Formats: sequence, C-alpha cells, structure tokens
Amino acid sequence: MTKKITIGNFTSDERKEAVYRRLVNPQLLDELKDRILEQLVVRKKYRDGLYTARQLAADLQTNSRYISAVIRVHFHTTYTSLVNKYRVEEALTLLTDSRYQHYGVEEIGDLVGFAHRQSFHSAFVRFVGTTPKAYRMSYEQNKDQIIPSKPQTKKKKQ
Repeated sequence: MTKKITIGNFTSDERKEAVYRRLVNPQLLDELKDRILEQLVVRKKYRDGLYTARQLAADLQTNSRYISAVIRVHFHTTYTSLVNKYRVEEALTLLTDSRYQHYGVEEIGDLVGFAHRQSFHSAFVRFVGTTPKAYRMSYEQNKDQIIPSKPQTKKKKQ
C-alpha cells in the first residue's frame, strides 16, 4: 500500500509496511527463512510446477501470509519470483551442460519446473536478458573461446 506525504510543495510516496510483517517475531522470520530455503533449494521443491506458497506453508506448518512476509522481508520479492529465480538458475546450468545437449529448450523448462513454455521464456528473459535458445546458441558459439585460467602460484621470497 502506498501513502502520499506532502510537505510544502514536496510530495513523496511512502510505502506503508504490511501490518502482519510488523507483527511477526523477527526470530520466527529468520527460522522460517531457513526452513523455506530447506524446502525450495535443498529439497528442490521449485522443480514441482504445481508447488504453491500454500503448499509450502502447509509443509512448514504455518500460514501463507507468514511465508509471504518472510519472502518479502528476506528475499525482497514474491514467492513466484523466488521460485522462478531458482528454476532459471538451474536452466542456465542445464542449457550449457553437454549431457543435456540433446534436450530441447522446452524440455529443459519442464525439467526445472515450468509448467508452460511461455512462463519459462518470460522468466528466463526477465532474469537473464535473453531467450533460452539464444543463450544456448551464444554459449555454443563462444565455448571454444573460453580458455581455462591457470592457477597462479606464489613466488617464494628468498
């Protein structure tokens, strides 16, 4: 919710903090953050295209308002954006992994949890700035130009 504040000729928008965010104990927010990461990242629940914030809340034995508050406070985003971020990060890896070279872009989207091709494309472009196909093609064209760096050894002082 936005609140307009006017002082003299100066007008500014001030975001009004959601009441439930102020009422949630900070320790509970931190604990829920860790538990959310456990479910989404460690257990890779983001791969399930049907896994909702409501289901996450049920798995953590809390309510979806708390889940929303924690994600807003600690990750500065929404549940959907957070989940899509993890999906796109994995898609970046799979698109450049030779073991998945025979997979089409849509199949990669399915593997990481996107239910629809358009959702995958939109999220990918939002986070990466290009389409999955263009990203893969660019990687393929430039992979031979990537020269592994040699680890530098420290010279011994005499």
